[in-house]
Amino acid sequence: MAGALADSGVADDTWVLVHDAARPGLPAAALGRLIDACLADPVGGLLALPVADTVKGGHERVERTLDRNGLWLAQTPQMFRAGVLRDALTAASVSGAVVTDEASAIEAAGYAPLLVPGAMRNFKVTWPDDFELMEKWL
Repeated sequence: MAGALADSGVADDTWVLVHDAARPGLPAAALGRLIDACLADPVGGLLALPVADTVKGGHERVERTLDRNGLWLAQTPQMFRAGVLRDALTAASVSGAVVTDEASAIEAAGYAPLLVPGAMRNFKVTWPDDFELMEKWL
């Protein structure tokens, strides 16, 4: 992604949206909320949902129950300035930081992305059962 941003010729201060194609259920209203919120924010942000379920940590057995208060499920799109995003992704790559999305690279660069309420139907199609569920949404 950093290379694509560098090669694109997009100005550093241009807002860019990064979306995961595995999330085909993005409602226009959620996209609008993200754009409106980020245009008024110096950092940018991402769609996310507050965790509603009880969250367990462990492997084959429960080792702990996590406090879900303040936990969010990250979604896409995520919206940041092109230059900040490119620099954050490059720095994460050089340092070997583990980043699982663009927002985590932005966090590793010292920024705090905005959490914008997402939508349940914007889930990531990952498991076989997800295809059937997404077909019903679409």
